Amino acid sequence: MRVLNLLSHGPLDYLEVDRLQRFVHGEVAAERVPDTLILWEAQPVYTAGRRTKAADIPNRDIPVIQMDRGGSVTFHGPGQLVVYPIIRVRPPQDVVAFVRNTETALISALTEIGISTSQVPGRSGVWVQRPGVIDRKLCAIGIKFAAETTMHGIALNVTTDTSQFQQVVPCGISDAGVVSLQELGIDLSLPEVAELIVPALASTYQNFARREYTPLTTMTAAETATTREQAAQAQLVVPAGTGIRWQAQEEQ
Repeated sequence: MRVLNLLSHGPLDYLEVDRLQRFVHGEVAAERVPDTLILWEAQPVYTAGRRTKAADIPNRDIPVIQMDRGGSVTFHGPGQLVVYPIIRVRPPQDVVAFVRNTETALISALTEIGISTSQVPGRSGVWVQRPGVIDRKLCAIGIKFAAETTMHGIALNVTTDTSQFQQVVPCGISDAGVVSLQELGIDLSLPEVAELIVPALASTYQNFARREYTPLTTMTAAETATTREQAAQAQLVVPAGTGIRWQAQEEQ
């Protein structure tokens, strides 16, 4: 398994990295390259998954990109660690098990910095639950299986400006909030948090991987640049309605 780390490039355009993800996904699905974890940080953007309802985006003036992942609408932006696990999975394919194991891996890793988080029945993600306070989501998770290979992934709020989530109903959940590690008193950079969670994720995903275990390695700058260039030039097939401005069904 390898890591394609883009964090040193700062916040990147969402659709540019989505294109990179789809290129790597095709390469992993064809078993031309190892399973890959893409680490990156986004420029401010709202994206809508397949379960997004009109009520989740009350302000129609906010531009929202429609995507082919699960879940509802969310915000991506500076200070948020995004990880796309591109894993060629063995049968049987079980997206629920993959998501639940992602959650438990993150929960276990976060205990190392003194943060107690949990799963919430019926709601994906990693949550902070405290007496007398509404549940707050620390990490959103939206995974898709295609060609027996995973894509999309997790978004962990590290120093994210969580007020940006107030423009929408995050993940379609109106009775909960959003929180960052910084708001919980943890002062860490995105690379430091990545160093904490990536080994835990890689270990968990190996349980789902079709291919035999290989040590976790990080792609070199030259390898990363070559892959980004190949992705930019590749002829990709993108699902209809993906990467365009979201509209409620009644507005289409």
